[in-house]
Amino acid sequence: MSVKIRLKRMGSMKRPFYRIVVADSRAPRDGKFIDTLGYYNPCVEPIQLKIDPDLAKLWIGRGAQPTDTAGALLKKEGLLAREEARPVKAKVAATPKSV
Repeated sequence: MSVKIRLKRMGSMKRPFYRIVVADSRAPRDGKFIDTLGYYNPCVEPIQLKIDPDLAKLWIGRGAQPTDTAGALLKKEGLLAREEARPVKAKVAATPKSV
């Protein structure tokens, strides 16, 4: 089972509010989740962002992979190093064609 740290959309139409959750990668976006790490509200000034650092470090330590957006929010809070944000995929070396 692959576990992801991702955003769960809440709020009314055109007024999004997100919860940062740990969920199975196969679960729907707003479906079943394992744990709630915090919340993110981009519609207010200044932006509200609250993440429980102990829970976030626990799930990252257990191997949960953050999505791009969740990784950016974790970096913003200082809970994720730049190298841990997304694993770099190895590039396949191009083989020369024989003529």
